[in-house]
Amino acid sequence: MTIDLHTHSNKSDGTDSPKELIANAVAAGLTVVALTDHDSTEGWTEADKAAKRADIRLIKGIEISTKLSGKSIHLLGYEFDPTDKPLLTELNKVLDGRNSRLPATLERLRDIGIDIDAKDVRRHSSNAAAMGRPHVADALVELGVVANRDEAFAKYLTPGKPAYVDRYAADLVTAIRLVKAAGGRTVLAHPWSRGSHRVLTATQIGALKEVGLDGLEIDHNDHSADDRAELAYIAKKLDLVRTGSSDYHGTGKIDFELGCNTTAVDQFNRLFGG
Repeated sequence: MTIDLHTHSNKSDGTDSPKELIANAVAAGLTVVALTDHDSTEGWTEADKAAKRADIRLIKGIEISTKLSGKSIHLLGYEFDPTDKPLLTELNKVLDGRNSRLPATLERLRDIGIDIDAKDVRRHSSNAAAMGRPHVADALVELGVVANRDEAFAKYLTPGKPAYVDRYAADLVTAIRLVKAAGGRTVLAHPWSRGSHRVLTATQIGALKEVGLDGLEIDHNDHSADDRAELAYIAKKLDLVRTGSSDYHGTGKIDFELGCNTTAVDQFNRLFGG
């Protein structure tokens, strides 16, 4: 089995449709792939139909935007009930936060002389559950302001840059509890990327396990070899599942190809029961 537990479609900020994602997963030699779009399950039905036709196992998931001690943390949730009302209520608040910050982001870009409006962004987000910074970045690429998404984020869209606007994110502990109450499993996505190690200490990860955390995404391109070794030690000490994933976004993220990191079969079986 070749297992990739973190990918995105154009229902959030990836560039493949769910059907195309499944086809590309098969071409990459995967036997199991999880669709984990940001804060949305809209791609599940299309991906499930495609996976059944292609004879590849689909894990239905999500990547939830959360915060812990003021720091942005992403939580992967898997195989939960998508109709669970408390979880849906929280996810809708997160999606509303994504959409509501767009006008302020565009106004800040116009304030620094960039001629951009909502229709420019909509051309890149028409399939998505909500418009986000990656879609703004794609619009900036199309307008010739930057060469790619990475440059757009580096110059304009990350905290401290001129067009960054904060938004609502779920409390991490609350999100873990909601996913678990909806019958799902929870894994911290790339827990030590983007400075998250400052809040996700071993002690804090232990506390999160007590409220329902199941695992850590250890093998990820944002983690150094030292990060991976230390996170693996923490996971083993706390008896947490250890996963690896690509965080694939199609052409929206360079060098994050399907299957570039994978999850061991024994860890997958611990998480999903074989």
